[in-house]
Amino acid sequence: MKTNVKKIKLAFGSEKLELEVPEKNLSSIIMPSEPEKREEGAFLIKKALENPIKSRRLSEIVNPESKVAVIVSDVTRPTPTAKLLPPLLEELYLGGAKAENITIIFALGLHRRQTEEESRKLVGDEIYGKIRCIQHDTSRCRRVGVTSRGTPVEVFEEVLDSDVVVGTGGIEFHYYAGYSGGAKSVLPGVSSEASVLTNHKLMIEEKAVSGRIDSPVRQDMEEAVKIAGLDFILNVVLDSKKGIVAAVAGDFIEAHRKGVEAVDTMYKVQVEPADAVIVSCGGYPKDINLYQANKSLDNATQAVKDGGSIILVAECSEGIGNQIYECWNKECKTPNEAVERFKRCFEFGGHKSAIVAKAAKKFKLYLVSKLREEDTRDAFFTPMGSVREALEEVLSKNPDAKIHLMPHGGQTLPVRKEE
Repeated sequence: MKTNVKKIKLAFGSEKLELEVPEKNLSSIIMPSEPEKREEGAFLIKKALENPIKSRRLSEIVNPESKVAVIVSDVTRPTPTAKLLPPLLEELYLGGAKAENITIIFALGLHRRQTEEESRKLVGDEIYGKIRCIQHDTSRCRRVGVTSRGTPVEVFEEVLDSDVVVGTGGIEFHYYAGYSGGAKSVLPGVSSEASVLTNHKLMIEEKAVSGRIDSPVRQDMEEAVKIAGLDFILNVVLDSKKGIVAAVAGDFIEAHRKGVEAVDTMYKVQVEPADAVIVSCGGYPKDINLYQANKSLDNATQAVKDGGSIILVAECSEGIGNQIYECWNKECKTPNEAVERFKRCFEFGGHKSAIVAKAAKKFKLYLVSKLREEDTRDAFFTPMGSVREALEEVLSKNPDAKIHLMPHGGQTLPVRKEE
C-alpha cells in the first residue's frame, strides 16, 4: 500500500470516483464543518414551525376559508420537499385550512417544465393524490408593482389570488443572489420572464457574489416580494449528505437570515489560495448539467491563485442545460468575446458563458464530464477523460503544485485569508 498518497472519493452523478493525490501536493481538503450530532430532520422542521421567527404560527395565520398557496422547489434543487410538506400541511390543518383550498406550486422560474413523474416524486404519492399540484406558468403572471431598481413585479396569478402564500426551499450559497431561499421562491420562482431577467441583470454588479447578503440581486428580490406578498417561509439547511441540519420558519427576511447564519457557520472556510483546486459539485442533481455545475466552479475560484488551475468534476448527464448558454458557447470563440458581448447585451443563459469566460481568463479550466469534447472546449474548458488524467496534466506542468480538494463544491465557499 502506498503511504505517500491520499485517497479521496469525489461524487460524479450518482457514482463516486476515487482519486489518489500525492501527499506532498495536497494543500488541504476543504470540507464543511458540519455538526457531528444533530436532531432528526422531522423534529427540526416541527420545532421551526412551532417557533416561527418574527411571525405568528402558520396555524394562527390561516382559517377554514383561507386559499393557501404553498410554493415548492423544482427538480433542479435538492430541497427535501417530501419531508417539509407533511409537518407544514399538519400546521395548516391545525389552523382549520382545508386540503381542497391548498395548492402546491412548483417554482420553475425560467426552468423547463417537469414531468408528472418528477412532480409526484418531489411531493410524495400521498400528497400528490390529495392536494392540487400545479407548475408555475410565466405566461400567467400579473403586474403588481415595480422595485426601486426598476424590476417589474409580475407574479403567477395563482399565487396572487391566494389569501396566504407560503414559501419553502433550501438555504445555501448562491453565486449572484448571495444565498438561495427566502424571497427566492417568489422571485425568480413564480415570476414572469421580464421580472426574472431584469432582476438578474444586477448580477454584473460587484457585490452580486456568493455568500453576500447585501447582493443587489437579493435586495431587489426582497423588495419585489414585499410588494407581491409572502406570508411565511419554511426553509432548511442541508449538509453534504443532503440531511437536514437546520430549519427556520416565519418572516421571509428575518427567518432567512437565521438560516444564513447556520450556512455560514458550516460552509464558509478560510483558505490560503493554492496552485490548483479539484472540485466536485457533490453529485446529482448539482451536476445534472453544466449550467448547474458552474456554481461549484464559481466557489472554487476563491481557492486558487491567479494563473492556477481548476479541475471541475461534473457528470452533466443532461448536457449544457440551457439553449442560450449553448449558443453563446458556440458563437463566442474566445473568453474575451463572451465577456465583451455580455457587457453589451444581457441575455439570460449567456451570463453563464460570460462568468466562465471571466474565470477562464484568470485560470486554466479543466472539465471531467460526460459532455462531448467539442461542447467542453466551446465552454472554455479543456476536456479530460478522468480526474487522474487532469491531475497528471497539472503536475506535469508543476510537480510541486499545491492542490486543494473540494468534494462539496456547491456547498463550500472558500474565503481567502486576509494577506
